[in-house]
Amino acid sequence: KKEKSEITYKGVKYALVFNLNVMENIQEEYGDMGKWIDLTENAEEPSAKAIKYGLTEMINEGIDIYNEEHADDEGFEPRPFFTVKQVGRIITELGLQATTKAIHKTVIDSTKTDEKN
Repeated sequence: KKEKSEITYKGVKYALVFNLNVMENIQEEYGDMGKWIDLTENAEEPSAKAIKYGLTEMINEGIDIYNEEHADDEGFEPRPFFTVKQVGRIITELGLQATTKAIHKTVIDSTKTDEKN
């Protein structure tokens, strides 16, 4: 299912994409999705590292898709990928609470299904 949220940073909109590619990278880094979700949803003190990692994966997947979709456009300049450190600055500017909300919304919206069990 293709669902995405967006964030705006320095006047540019970036899609947040949660798909199988992002899920695989998070699982590889944290063992399983449950552990990563627990680290990012901890009400007392969420893990800054887990938030930065997940958001970096989501933004960079969105950039990758954007670059693929526009590669044949005349005069197209591919968007560069963000480092984890750069994403930390984005989170600082947007606010931790707003960022975690956007991350969780992206994950929830992307994993919703219309299929009947």
